[in-house]
Amino acid sequence: MGNLLSEERTTLEQFPPETRVLVLGCGNFGTCLADHLASMGTLVTIFSRNPSVATSINESRVNSKYLPHFQLNDNVSAVSVLDETIFLSSTVVLVAIPTQNMRTFLRDVKQYIRPEHLLIFVNKGIEMATNLLPCDIVEQELGKAISDNATFLSVGPSFAVEVMARQPTAVAVASNNPARAKRAQQLFHAPHFRVYDVHDTVGVEIAGALKNVVAIAAGCCSGMGYGMNARAAIITRGLAEIARFGVALGANPLTFSGLAGVGDLFLTATSEKSRNFTVGFRIGQGEKLDDIIASLGSVSEGVPTTKAAYHLAQKLGIDAPITEQVYAVLYENKDLKEAIEDLTGREAHHELRGITH
Repeated sequence: MGNLLSEERTTLEQFPPETRVLVLGCGNFGTCLADHLASMGTLVTIFSRNPSVATSINESRVNSKYLPHFQLNDNVSAVSVLDETIFLSSTVVLVAIPTQNMRTFLRDVKQYIRPEHLLIFVNKGIEMATNLLPCDIVEQELGKAISDNATFLSVGPSFAVEVMARQPTAVAVASNNPARAKRAQQLFHAPHFRVYDVHDTVGVEIAGALKNVVAIAAGCCSGMGYGMNARAAIITRGLAEIARFGVALGANPLTFSGLAGVGDLFLTATSEKSRNFTVGFRIGQGEKLDDIIASLGSVSEGVPTTKAAYHLAQKLGIDAPITEQVYAVLYENKDLKEAIEDLTGREAHHELRGITH
């Protein structure tokens, strides 16, 4: 166990046979990552608040609510109640809880988390009540010693169904502790699931949050019948907007040219598989937001993130025209056509304004 807990080396090291992973959250990505790790020979326990989902996994090898068309690896077991024993028997704890529920959940399990756990977060977004990123919430609820050693997996650009199907995927992982990032990289890395370490936690997190806002905007344009020119413009200017947020928060601008930035944004803002793109598309088709959310059956983080991002931009004085117009459409019932006209009618500016000096 000494080698497992050591943070002195930043080179890749072999995980010992007793490595066990606890996945907290049984949604699409919690499930697909649990199955991915289990397929590589790791013993995985996945937690679901829903006892029927846990029973379905244990008895039928199927998550009956998420990804029901896939058989889960035999190395995955499920529980619907958490206790100290489960945490004590786990060397890795992966948190896949929606960002808006993350703070309360961490308070519930704080007593069980130990400094030696390899703590991995895969949720994206900005907390509406505080305008904070997941890494900030971790520091507030678990303390700086834990947050500095926590790792944050971009889980993008990827769709859970394609990870389950073992289709080629590449993601990024970040941590303030390079050794922990390397350990997370080694844990997940496989020929069909390549993992690259990044030394920019804030950049990875803000990119993962705001790409959902841009995806809603891109979906709105497509839903209204605009072609690829408009979508490409939204995506490219959306990336610049994300970078402005990142620079204001201390991120490295180069992060946004990588997997967590342009990679995840391109995937999310161009595919009908994206829940956030779908929300925007259906708004562009004339549907009401409440009806769309009620019918989705899964989380669209871009909706609450838009509100948090809007207020964060106001607080920090960030030029965020796409975020502002998406916010106005979602939360102020602004006419979508008017929002697009206001967006495209802005004065001309330098392309990299707010990103470079």
